[in-house]
Amino acid sequence: MGRISSGGVNMKVKDLMTSKVASLNPADTVENAAKLMKQYNIGALPICQDEKVIGIVTDRDIALRSTSQGQNVQKQTVRDIMTSNPTLGEPEMDVHEAAKIMSAKQIRRLPVVDNGNLVGIVSLGDIALEPELKAKAEDALSNISEPSTPDI
Repeated sequence: MGRISSGGVNMKVKDLMTSKVASLNPADTVENAAKLMKQYNIGALPICQDEKVIGIVTDRDIALRSTSQGQNVQKQTVRDIMTSNPTLGEPEMDVHEAAKIMSAKQIRRLPVVDNGNLVGIVSLGDIALEPELKAKAEDALSNISEPSTPDI
């Protein structure tokens, strides 16, 4: 698993990522996305075309870009609401680097690809479970979860 070096923890994304990842293709419906999220208790799904990640859809995307707009989730495709060209990680990437990227891009989940193909996903929650990395995850989460003033 993780390797300890003189400079602290030298853990790779592959050591923490979830390798069994549910994904959808761009023509799948928003309803299918919601059902998969419920079934697996997850908040994001990579969208793949021929094993290549072309987008990501989150539960927030469904709420803000579909249902709140009155869209028919049984007909609307995930292509219509996904974030295209998502930020991606690699299995050999250092976990600290992944946490920095997630913080800078304000994302909680990072699809992991090898030779362009989806091989896993790592979340801030995965990083936070490692005692040596907990502070790094908390720093990233604080940048992502800064309160905003609602437009009322």
